[in-house]
Amino acid sequence: MVSRLSATKEALELITQLKNTHGDLMFYQAGGCCEGTQPQCFEKGGFYLRTNDVLIGEVGGCEFWVDRDLFEYWKYSHFTLDVLEGFGVGGFSLETPLGKTFKIQYRLFTEEEQNTLKPIVRES
Repeated sequence: MVSRLSATKEALELITQLKNTHGDLMFYQAGGCCEGTQPQCFEKGGFYLRTNDVLIGEVGGCEFWVDRDLFEYWKYSHFTLDVLEGFGVGGFSLETPLGKTFKIQYRLFTEEEQNTLKPIVRES
């Protein structure tokens, strides 16, 4: 089965650092501003999911949820979680005080990959 999500080494290192400080974490990728490229990192349960938001997988042991409408737009794409130096637009993400920001890079799945994607979970 093909995963919908992966992470760079730098992103995984930052996740470990944040987990050591804050405990269990979760990610939420909202639609709207930033063209859906800046996920937010919260303490697990620190963000209330909406009905039909989509769990596309886990990264660094953290659930990665995507806004239901954004998922419909990007459902044929693989998400790679990366991290950049600097401040993003969202000030609520846990990495912000460290002068870093998470970012998503997308690539389209091949036809072969689309036929073997791991199933998604929708919030009920």
